[in-house]
Amino acid sequence: MKMQTSLLMVLLSTQFASGSAVSYPRAQNVTWISTNFKTLLTWEPKPSDDYSYTVEFSVAGGDQQRNFNCIRSNATVCDLSVYLYPLDSCYTADVLSEPPLGTTSDDTEFPHTTSPRFCPYQDTEIGRPDFNLSVNEDKKTITLSVTDPPTALFKDDRQQNIRDIFSDELQYKVMYRKKKSTGTKTYLSKSSVIEMTDLDKGESYCFNVQAYIPIRSADKQLGELSATKCSNNDEQSIFKVYSPAVFAGGILFMLLVIGLLIPVTVILWKKKRKALKSGTAGRPLRVV
Repeated sequence: MKMQTSLLMVLLSTQFASGSAVSYPRAQNVTWISTNFKTLLTWEPKPSDDYSYTVEFSVAGGDQQRNFNCIRSNATVCDLSVYLYPLDSCYTADVLSEPPLGTTSDDTEFPHTTSPRFCPYQDTEIGRPDFNLSVNEDKKTITLSVTDPPTALFKDDRQQNIRDIFSDELQYKVMYRKKKSTGTKTYLSKSSVIEMTDLDKGESYCFNVQAYIPIRSADKQLGELSATKCSNNDEQSIFKVYSPAVFAGGILFMLLVIGLLIPVTVILWKKKRKALKSGTAGRPLRVV
């Protein structure tokens, strides 16, 4: 019995001496969130005081890299916007569960979760653009001046917009309709200054704009839809403002009024004439 107990103690001491790895919880729901090249890696759950997270990322087939702000951190988000160059490459990231910052460990491998593949040029979402509109003097042309959405990237100390990155591959899709109509038409423009011509003169129109990148996969070609803006060209003739039924009713009303005024006028004229005759007949003749 003593021999068995001694053997068990030896085995236990050997296991602890070997420094077996502590099983930290793995990160879950590792996801990329990216809009206008502002790219965040997010995951769950928030760690306890017993462990932390470290993010490693790499271009496909390349060496692992780290963001200094995402090493043994208790955060569940890592901003990799400025690290994912070139933009037209694809990347993956690993979220490692490690001991807290300041804690040493003899372990060399830790539990980790790998992200889906992310390709900034193809996958980042494009936010809603802003635009101004102006009505030309001919009242048949409206010009839309689109502001290209800014990105999270800088070059030569200047913030880049999506036109700087996508260049001629960026187009804008315009959806427009008459202000008092629900029928919508579309127009594609390769320019950020868009002239909408051959519109009905004097009509007000409403517009929405969104980025369109045709080289992308179908589900990622369109950016976020802009707010709706409308022109104010309400110089419509009375014939467009009122329906034929209203005109018919107005004409009928005028005829009825005229029909009533004529008999009344005739009756009053006859009474006045009769009164004048009666006054003349009862007056004595003046001697000259």
